[in-house]
Amino acid sequence: MDKKNLDIIGVQIDFGAARKGVAMGPLAIRYAGLKQNLRGLGFNVIDKGDIIPPDDGMSLRHMINFEQVNATNKRLYEAVRATLDKGHFPLVLGGDHSIAAGSVSAVAKHYEPEGEIGIIWIDAHGDWNNEKSTISGNMHGMPFSAVCGWGPDSMVDFGQKPHFVSTEHCVQIAGHDFDKAEAARMKEAGMHVFSMTEIDRRGMHDVMQEAIRIAGEGTVGIHLSFDVDAISPEFAPGTGTPVPDGITAREAFLAAEMLADSGKLLSMDLVEVNPILDERNKTAIMASELILLAMGKKVY
Repeated sequence: MDKKNLDIIGVQIDFGAARKGVAMGPLAIRYAGLKQNLRGLGFNVIDKGDIIPPDDGMSLRHMINFEQVNATNKRLYEAVRATLDKGHFPLVLGGDHSIAAGSVSAVAKHYEPEGEIGIIWIDAHGDWNNEKSTISGNMHGMPFSAVCGWGPDSMVDFGQKPHFVSTEHCVQIAGHDFDKAEAARMKEAGMHVFSMTEIDRRGMHDVMQEAIRIAGEGTVGIHLSFDVDAISPEFAPGTGTPVPDGITAREAFLAAEMLADSGKLLSMDLVEVNPILDERNKTAIMASELILLAMGKKVY
């Protein structure tokens, strides 16, 4: 892959979440100067525009809006595969976190002939529910489970025979709002979890060092899926499911910087920016900065 060629793919979806507004996230992040600043880093940026979900679709009590979520993810899967087939770096802007089912599936399938990928998932939540364990029925709480083969399979099966990512190479960072059944499933699956307690004890530098080793050793590289609700609401107020006492802005930036320095980043999602709940585009500006740092921007 020539990382200097970068495709931006937006996904205007909030059907996977309870609160509306994150569908406008891609526009807000772009408005924060993302494209211009990426070009300033030397990237050839191709903006592929936004995927728009269907207006209507079927819904189930335990998988709300599942038809719209799955149809959108199928289109995202195809868009990310097309980007990877050209040798470009896919940068996916959400939208709610359900989109990771499409993006991660595409990355895992693309690299299947070469080997396994690793995943670093930075999020206040585990996103490890399925249609049986979920309390809310909201599908943005299910994609990490789905891409690892723990369901719901319909989220990742687009007729391509999904390549599930081994939990041996998967890391959840900054979780501090897990459902009880979800946490039990993560433990059963052998997930590597560095909760806020672990970050408080060890510091973000040590946590990221180990996370990069887990996701990067024995793999072709790492997919980063970053949900801005991992960041404490005082730094990132514009998100639909804020949880107090998350990581600081600086801890988030350090995580992105360390991933850039690792040279192992294959692809990235940045999700759950809700401009309706934001203050003067503060969260979208932070999201743009996180992307730039993950792409190699240096403070000094």
